[in-house]
Amino acid sequence: MLPLFGSVIFLSAFLLFGVQPMFTKMVLPILGGSPSVWSIALVFFQALLLAGYAYANLLVTRLRRGIAVGVHVAVLAIAMAGLPITVTAFGNPEPSGATAVWLLGVFAASVGLPFFALSANGPLLQAWFGQVGDKQSADPYFLYAASNAGSFLALLSYPLLIEPWLRLGEQSLLWASLYAILACGVTICGFFLIRRSRVSSGAVAAADNPAEPPVRWSDRVGWMAIALVPSGLLVAVTGHIATDVASAPLLWVLPLALFLLTFIFTFRDRSFASSAKLKAAQVWGIAFVFVMLLKGSETLALAGLHLGVFFISALIAHRTLYERRPTARNLTSFYVWMSAGGVIGGVFSGLLAPFLFSGVLEYPILLVAALFVGRRITWRDLTSRDAYPGIVAAVLLLGCGALILAVDRLSETILFITGVLLIVLLIIAWRKAVGAVLVGAACALTVTVLSDLVVGTTSYRSFFGVNKVYESPDGQFRYIRHGSTIHGAMRLRTAEGIPVSGRPEPLTYYTPAGSNALGIEAVRHAQGGRLKRVAAVGLGSGSIACSIKGGEDWTFFEIDPVVSEIATDPSLFAFMAKCAPKSRIVHGDARLTLQKEHAPFDLIFLDAFSSDSIPAHLITVEAIRSYVDRLSPNGALVMHISNRHLDLRAIIARAAAEAGLVTYAGATQANGDATGASITLAVGHRAEDLGDIAQTWKLIRPDYARTPWTDDYSNIIEGIKDKWFGPAMDEVLIQPGTSVDAPN
Repeated sequence: MLPLFGSVIFLSAFLLFGVQPMFTKMVLPILGGSPSVWSIALVFFQALLLAGYAYANLLVTRLRRGIAVGVHVAVLAIAMAGLPITVTAFGNPEPSGATAVWLLGVFAASVGLPFFALSANGPLLQAWFGQVGDKQSADPYFLYAASNAGSFLALLSYPLLIEPWLRLGEQSLLWASLYAILACGVTICGFFLIRRSRVSSGAVAAADNPAEPPVRWSDRVGWMAIALVPSGLLVAVTGHIATDVASAPLLWVLPLALFLLTFIFTFRDRSFASSAKLKAAQVWGIAFVFVMLLKGSETLALAGLHLGVFFISALIAHRTLYERRPTARNLTSFYVWMSAGGVIGGVFSGLLAPFLFSGVLEYPILLVAALFVGRRITWRDLTSRDAYPGIVAAVLLLGCGALILAVDRLSETILFITGVLLIVLLIIAWRKAVGAVLVGAACALTVTVLSDLVVGTTSYRSFFGVNKVYESPDGQFRYIRHGSTIHGAMRLRTAEGIPVSGRPEPLTYYTPAGSNALGIEAVRHAQGGRLKRVAAVGLGSGSIACSIKGGEDWTFFEIDPVVSEIATDPSLFAFMAKCAPKSRIVHGDARLTLQKEHAPFDLIFLDAFSSDSIPAHLITVEAIRSYVDRLSPNGALVMHISNRHLDLRAIIARAAAEAGLVTYAGATQANGDATGASITLAVGHRAEDLGDIAQTWKLIRPDYARTPWTDDYSNIIEGIKDKWFGPAMDEVLIQPGTSVDAPN
């Protein structure tokens, strides 16, 4: 029986977690490629997993075996009637607070029933195995490792094997075929359960043992509370990483794969997850994460730090769950309560936190909660001598916050001192559980307070992320920051402290000497010195509005209404008020809203970021063709593609070639606080449509050996490889002030 049940559980888990990145990728373009789409997906799948576990518990505890088998096989068959999976959407959402609810409806209508049917298989088949009389039936929890192994393999194979080789339509057909095989396997398992209905040493024998202690409500609440923490951290850390790199399956599945891997390591008789050294590593890792959050910058290496701390915390939590597991009699109930905790954690991070907090506070809160898991801390511990280092830490760290308020600025020196203080206090406190927890709580409090103590800082949060508006320590500039990326700046005062008035000066990526402004100016000269109609995708601070010349009609396309409110508030940024007061702003995903425009554009300027992430669906072959449909005969695209982690030049040039376009790349270096390094592509039917760019920028020749990115095919690994091993960016640098006058 073990090979049969083990293989069916493995295949079920493979399909269960394989459908998550596949379907989320189908939905992603509808909502602008926002990282929040995956966060909502995680919440949905966790909720449906809970429903499936509850359904499995009902079948095992309330129905006779034969009836239970018949009901479940019927559910699998009904779900199979709706395959292959496609997106079922009820209109397009308005980018508002109801976006998350609308998205949950799309998931439920499109993939709800088959996912529900699959989610019940894990605990249900484990319970059935406990009743078939096999010699290992007494403790079937080890099969949970087989289930998570299938899930882990599905998540790794999707971005590495399935996504690079199969289009979404082919993936859906393959998934439907494997689902049919699985339904047959479950039916066979049910047949053997009915045939081998004798009572064994497994779950049924345990159920008849009156000496077995009953499960208390405190046990159930404990399972739920422990499971809540790693589940909430999963959503929080995934959103944190995806915001600063890219919202794509590779970045989605890594945290989830690590989450599942922890079950494989912990749901067994012997595991290293209970060691004191691992708990010490967790404390140190969380300390460094807090220091990095305080610093506010992100790299791929730091993403590895976040994942490592999350992995260790999940190991400790899931091992604690295994050590508190009940006997096989209450197996399905255990999974129900564990899943309920997972749903609560996901709902807290994915749905409630954006409304409760203006900043991303759920992440530090959950990191502190992770320190409590696996450490038995009582009120007596909190008042003992072991708690003194934590109490001292809280006082000292809050003192740093008071000092910052006193000097009215957030200086690098104070940040450095605070970071050193965190490390020193951890050296003192980490050996005692209560000290580690209190130091961690002090760290979280410090990060939370200091992150919003920058002079003039205000946080704005929406479905699409958190935007912070703040001033530089010297009071010269005001910035808008999304995640770890600045999306615009305005000069408030000169170096001498004199207030600046009049038409604001475009800064950062949008300076007149930068590649974005040079690309726009080149297309303008190619069109005779004036652009009739321009579409600008992505608003930010509105800096690009001051590139408008007299008589030009610019329309801005922005998916996040909160960003529009910031950009059009003259008390925050004056670019729109002074340079484009009558320009139209269209809300929604640009690919959809651009298609509703009837008159053609001479230029489409594409600058659509989510922190440092560029939505993949805006640079596919279909996307570029849709832009061309909205361009005048000699119109052009100018695309800002700066990214710390991906090089998109070759990817976009290949997609543009499919639409019959040529691509040139230009870049400028950073120059002080007011000028940011930028990489820009100019794309047109002919070099003549791009002005003098053909002489001053580098032609990017399409690599026809590559598969072009389409709406049902993309491969983020290409962008990462090009960043590290592709042509150097120095080849496309242009000198500030380069002339782009139209040729004679």
